Amino acid sequence: MNRLGIEQISVFGLPPVDYVNLVADLGCSNMGIALYAFGINPHNYPPFSLKDDAQLRRDTIAALRDRGVTISIGEGFGVKPGADVRDQAAEMDAMAELGTQRLNSFSFDPDLDRSFDQLGTLAEMTADRGMKLAIEFAPIMTIADLPTAVAAVRHVGRPDFQICLDTMHFIRSGSKPADLAAYEPELFGYIQLCDVPVTPTNPDYMEEAMAARMAPGEGELPLKDILAALPRDLVVSLEVPRLAEANAGIGPHERLRPAVEAARKMVAELD
Repeated sequence: MNRLGIEQISVFGLPPVDYVNLVADLGCSNMGIALYAFGINPHNYPPFSLKDDAQLRRDTIAALRDRGVTISIGEGFGVKPGADVRDQAAEMDAMAELGTQRLNSFSFDPDLDRSFDQLGTLAEMTADRGMKLAIEFAPIMTIADLPTAVAAVRHVGRPDFQICLDTMHFIRSGSKPADLAAYEPELFGYIQLCDVPVTPTNPDYMEEAMAARMAPGEGELPLKDILAALPRDLVVSLEVPRLAEANAGIGPHERLRPAVEAARKMVAELD
Protein backbone atom coordinates (compact mmCIF):
# COMPACT_ATOMS: atom_id res chain seq x y z
CA MET A 1 0.00 0.00 0.00
CA ASN A 2 1.29 3.42 -0.99
CA ARG A 3 0.41 5.59 2.01
CA LEU A 4 2.11 8.75 0.80
CA GLY A 5 0.25 11.86 -0.25
CA ILE A 6 0.71 15.60 -0.81
CA GLU A 7 -1.43 18.35 0.70
CA GLN A 8 -2.68 21.38 -1.21
CA ILE A 9 -0.82 24.08 0.72
CA SER A 10 2.38 22.40 -0.45
CA VAL A 11 1.64 23.39 -4.06
CA PHE A 12 0.52 27.03 -3.65
CA GLY A 13 -2.56 27.07 -5.89
CA LEU A 14 -1.42 24.66 -8.62
CA PRO A 15 -4.49 23.90 -10.79
CA PRO A 16 -6.17 20.55 -10.03
CA VAL A 17 -5.20 18.48 -13.10
CA ASP A 18 -1.59 19.65 -12.89
CA TYR A 19 -1.67 18.85 -9.18
CA VAL A 20 -2.89 15.30 -9.83
CA ASN A 21 -0.06 14.78 -12.32
CA LEU A 22 2.49 16.17 -9.85
CA VAL A 23 1.35 13.74 -7.16
CA ALA A 24 1.61 10.79 -9.54
CA ASP A 25 4.96 11.94 -10.98
CA LEU A 26 6.39 11.99 -7.45
CA GLY A 27 5.22 8.44 -6.81
CA CYS A 28 2.40 9.24 -4.38
CA SER A 29 -1.14 7.87 -4.45
CA ASN A 30 -3.01 10.40 -2.31
CA MET A 31 -3.71 14.11 -2.33
CA GLY A 32 -5.52 16.68 -0.26
CA ILE A 33 -7.45 19.32 -2.13
CA ALA A 34 -9.67 22.34 -1.63
CA LEU A 35 -12.37 23.40 -4.07
CA TYR A 36 -10.63 26.73 -4.67
CA ALA A 37 -7.08 28.00 -4.81
CA PHE A 38 -6.42 29.66 -1.47
CA GLY A 39 -3.65 31.40 0.36
CA ILE A 40 -0.30 32.11 -1.27
CA ASN A 41 0.23 31.99 -5.05
CA PRO A 42 3.86 32.91 -5.85
CA HIS A 43 3.71 31.35 -9.35
CA ASN A 44 0.58 33.30 -10.36
CA TYR A 45 -1.41 30.20 -11.21
CA PRO A 46 -4.88 30.95 -12.64
CA PRO A 47 -7.79 30.82 -10.18
CA PHE A 48 -10.11 27.81 -10.26
CA SER A 49 -13.33 26.59 -8.69
CA LEU A 50 -14.04 22.87 -8.51
CA LYS A 51 -17.43 23.77 -7.05
CA ASP A 52 -18.60 25.98 -9.91
CA ASP A 53 -16.75 24.48 -12.91
CA ALA A 54 -18.35 21.16 -13.84
CA GLN A 55 -15.90 20.58 -16.71
CA LEU A 56 -12.97 21.04 -14.37
CA ARG A 57 -14.48 18.43 -12.05
CA ARG A 58 -14.80 16.02 -14.97
CA ASP A 59 -11.23 16.69 -16.08
CA THR A 60 -9.96 16.20 -12.55
CA ILE A 61 -11.87 12.94 -12.12
CA ALA A 62 -10.40 11.67 -15.41
CA ALA A 63 -6.88 12.63 -14.33
CA LEU A 64 -7.33 10.92 -10.97
CA ARG A 65 -8.47 7.75 -12.71
CA ASP A 66 -5.75 7.81 -15.35
CA ARG A 67 -2.92 8.47 -12.87
CA GLY A 68 -4.11 6.20 -10.06
CA VAL A 69 -4.44 9.01 -7.51
CA THR A 70 -7.12 9.40 -4.82
CA ILE A 71 -8.32 12.55 -3.11
CA SER A 72 -7.68 11.35 0.41
CA ILE A 73 -8.92 14.51 2.14
CA GLY A 74 -10.91 17.58 1.17
CA GLU A 75 -10.13 20.88 2.87
CA GLY A 76 -12.21 23.91 3.77
CA PHE A 77 -14.95 22.54 6.03
CA GLY A 78 -15.36 23.85 9.51
CA VAL A 79 -17.20 25.69 12.23
CA LYS A 80 -17.20 29.48 12.29
CA PRO A 81 -18.96 31.93 14.61
CA GLY A 82 -22.48 32.76 13.50
CA ALA A 83 -22.43 30.29 10.59
CA ASP A 84 -24.25 26.98 10.17
CA VAL A 85 -22.33 24.05 8.71
CA ARG A 86 -25.47 23.05 6.79
CA ASP A 87 -24.66 25.93 4.45
CA GLN A 88 -21.67 23.90 3.20
CA ALA A 89 -23.85 21.25 1.54
CA ALA A 90 -23.07 22.28 -2.05
CA GLU A 91 -19.33 22.19 -1.39
CA MET A 92 -19.70 18.74 0.16
CA ASP A 93 -21.60 17.55 -2.92
CA ALA A 94 -18.74 18.66 -5.16
CA MET A 95 -16.21 16.84 -2.99
CA ALA A 96 -18.30 13.67 -3.10
CA GLU A 97 -18.50 13.87 -6.90
CA LEU A 98 -14.70 14.00 -7.02
CA GLY A 99 -14.53 10.74 -5.07
CA THR A 100 -13.03 12.34 -1.97
CA GLN A 101 -12.53 9.81 0.83
CA ARG A 102 -12.86 12.18 3.78
CA LEU A 103 -13.29 15.85 4.59
CA ASN A 104 -11.13 17.77 7.04
CA SER A 105 -12.76 20.05 9.60
CA PHE A 106 -11.70 22.70 12.10
CA SER A 107 -13.30 25.22 14.41
CA PHE A 108 -12.72 28.93 14.90
CA ASP A 109 -15.92 29.31 16.92
CA PRO A 110 -14.89 30.20 20.49
CA ASP A 111 -17.96 28.38 21.84
CA LEU A 112 -16.59 24.88 22.36
CA ASP A 113 -19.97 23.27 23.04
CA ARG A 114 -21.42 24.75 19.85
CA SER A 115 -18.31 23.60 17.97
CA PHE A 116 -18.85 20.03 19.11
CA ASP A 117 -22.52 20.08 18.12
CA GLN A 118 -21.80 21.62 14.73
CA LEU A 119 -19.13 18.99 14.09
CA GLY A 120 -21.73 16.33 14.79
CA THR A 121 -23.98 17.84 12.12
CA LEU A 122 -21.04 18.05 9.72
CA ALA A 123 -20.20 14.39 10.37
CA GLU A 124 -23.77 13.34 9.57
CA MET A 125 -23.79 15.36 6.36
CA THR A 126 -20.45 13.91 5.32
CA ALA A 127 -21.57 10.33 5.99
CA ASP A 128 -24.76 10.92 3.99
CA ARG A 129 -22.51 11.56 1.00
CA GLY A 130 -20.36 8.47 1.50
CA MET A 131 -17.35 10.21 3.03
CA LYS A 132 -15.64 10.26 6.42
CA LEU A 133 -14.85 13.36 8.47
CA ALA A 134 -11.65 14.33 10.28
CA ILE A 135 -11.05 17.03 12.86
CA GLU A 136 -7.75 18.90 12.76
CA PHE A 137 -6.48 20.61 15.89
CA ALA A 138 -3.93 23.42 16.25
CA PRO A 139 -2.95 25.88 18.98
CA ILE A 140 -4.56 28.75 17.07
CA MET A 141 -7.93 26.99 16.74
CA THR A 142 -10.79 26.43 19.18
CA ILE A 143 -9.98 22.72 19.18
CA ALA A 144 -6.41 23.48 20.12
CA ASP A 145 -4.85 20.21 21.23
CA LEU A 146 -5.12 16.44 21.18
CA PRO A 147 -7.25 16.03 24.34
CA THR A 148 -9.81 18.50 23.01
CA ALA A 149 -9.88 16.76 19.63
CA VAL A 150 -10.44 13.43 21.38
CA ALA A 151 -13.29 15.01 23.36
CA ALA A 152 -14.86 16.23 20.12
CA VAL A 153 -14.67 12.78 18.53
CA ARG A 154 -16.15 11.13 21.62
CA HIS A 155 -18.91 13.75 21.81
CA VAL A 156 -19.96 13.05 18.22
CA GLY A 157 -19.62 9.30 18.76
CA ARG A 158 -19.29 8.13 15.15
CA PRO A 159 -16.62 5.69 13.90
CA ASP A 160 -16.37 7.72 10.67
CA PHE A 161 -15.35 10.87 12.58
CA GLN A 162 -11.66 10.71 13.48
CA ILE A 163 -8.63 12.89 14.18
CA CYS A 164 -6.34 14.35 11.54
CA LEU A 165 -2.96 14.57 13.26
CA ASP A 166 -0.72 17.30 11.85
CA THR A 167 2.77 16.73 13.21
CA MET A 168 3.55 20.45 13.60
CA HIS A 169 0.32 21.19 15.47
CA PHE A 170 0.64 18.02 17.55
CA ILE A 171 4.02 18.94 19.04
CA ARG A 172 3.45 22.70 19.17
CA SER A 173 0.21 22.17 21.12
CA GLY A 174 2.14 20.46 23.90
CA SER A 175 1.81 16.76 23.12
CA LYS A 176 4.55 14.19 22.71
CA PRO A 177 4.61 10.79 20.99
CA ALA A 178 4.23 8.84 24.25
CA ASP A 179 0.86 10.55 24.81
CA LEU A 180 -0.63 8.66 21.86
CA ALA A 181 -0.50 5.36 23.76
CA ALA A 182 -3.29 6.62 26.03
CA TYR A 183 -5.81 6.65 23.19
CA GLU A 184 -7.52 4.01 21.08
CA PRO A 185 -5.87 3.68 17.64
CA GLU A 186 -9.26 3.95 15.91
CA LEU A 187 -9.55 7.58 17.03
CA PHE A 188 -6.98 8.51 14.38
CA GLY A 189 -7.80 8.66 10.70
CA TYR A 190 -5.19 10.73 8.88
CA ILE A 191 -1.63 12.08 9.20
CA GLN A 192 -0.27 15.35 7.83
CA LEU A 193 3.51 15.17 7.90
CA CYS A 194 6.05 17.98 8.09
CA ASP A 195 9.03 19.05 10.15
CA VAL A 196 9.69 22.30 12.02
CA PRO A 197 11.76 23.44 14.99
CA VAL A 198 10.19 22.40 18.29
CA THR A 199 10.36 26.02 19.48
CA PRO A 200 8.86 28.53 17.02
CA THR A 201 11.25 30.93 15.35
CA ASN A 202 8.44 32.93 13.72
CA PRO A 203 6.03 34.74 16.06
CA ASP A 204 3.26 34.43 13.43
CA TYR A 205 2.07 30.83 13.79
CA MET A 206 -0.17 30.90 10.72
CA GLU A 207 2.54 32.40 8.51
CA GLU A 208 4.92 29.60 9.45
CA ALA A 209 2.24 26.95 8.98
CA MET A 210 1.25 28.22 5.54
CA ALA A 211 4.67 29.11 4.13
CA ALA A 212 7.68 27.75 5.97
CA ARG A 213 7.46 24.10 6.95
CA MET A 214 10.32 21.68 6.41
CA ALA A 215 10.79 18.27 4.85
CA PRO A 216 10.97 15.31 7.25
CA GLY A 217 14.37 15.23 8.94
CA GLU A 218 15.15 18.92 8.39
CA GLY A 219 13.63 20.09 11.68
CA GLU A 220 13.41 18.84 15.23
CA LEU A 221 10.10 16.96 15.45
CA PRO A 222 10.18 13.31 16.64
CA LEU A 223 8.51 12.17 13.44
CA LYS A 224 9.55 8.51 13.58
CA ASP A 225 8.20 8.18 17.10
CA ILE A 226 4.92 9.86 16.12
CA LEU A 227 4.44 7.60 13.10
CA ALA A 228 5.41 4.51 15.09
CA ALA A 229 2.67 5.26 17.62
CA LEU A 230 -0.09 5.59 14.99
CA PRO A 231 -1.88 2.90 12.94
CA ARG A 232 0.04 1.66 9.90
CA ASP A 233 -2.91 1.95 7.50
CA LEU A 234 -3.27 5.74 7.66
CA VAL A 235 -2.43 8.04 4.77
CA VAL A 236 0.78 9.99 5.48
CA SER A 237 0.43 13.18 3.48
CA LEU A 238 3.10 15.85 3.17
CA GLU A 239 2.13 19.36 4.20
CA VAL A 240 5.36 21.13 3.31
CA PRO A 241 4.82 24.66 1.93
CA ARG A 242 8.20 26.22 1.13
CA LEU A 243 7.53 29.77 0.04
CA ALA A 244 11.16 30.91 0.02
CA GLU A 245 11.99 28.23 -2.57
CA ALA A 246 8.89 29.06 -4.63
CA ASN A 247 9.82 32.75 -4.60
CA ALA A 248 13.28 31.74 -5.85
CA GLY A 249 11.65 30.16 -8.91
CA ILE A 250 11.88 26.52 -7.78
CA GLY A 251 8.92 24.57 -9.11
CA PRO A 252 6.72 22.14 -7.19
CA HIS A 253 8.44 18.96 -8.45
CA GLU A 254 11.85 20.15 -7.30
CA ARG A 255 10.54 21.60 -4.03
CA LEU A 256 8.63 18.50 -3.00
CA ARG A 257 10.80 15.65 -4.28
CA PRO A 258 13.21 15.71 -1.29
CA ALA A 259 10.29 15.72 1.15
CA VAL A 260 8.64 12.77 -0.61
CA GLU A 261 11.89 10.79 -0.66
CA ALA A 262 12.49 11.44 3.04
CA ALA A 263 8.94 10.47 3.95
CA ARG A 264 9.07 7.36 1.80
CA LYS A 265 12.22 6.19 3.58
CA MET A 266 10.73 6.91 7.00
CA VAL A 267 7.47 5.08 6.27
CA ALA A 268 9.29 2.12 4.70
CA GLU A 269 11.45 1.70 7.80
CA LEU A 270 8.35 1.54 9.98
CA ASP A 271 6.22 -0.62 7.72
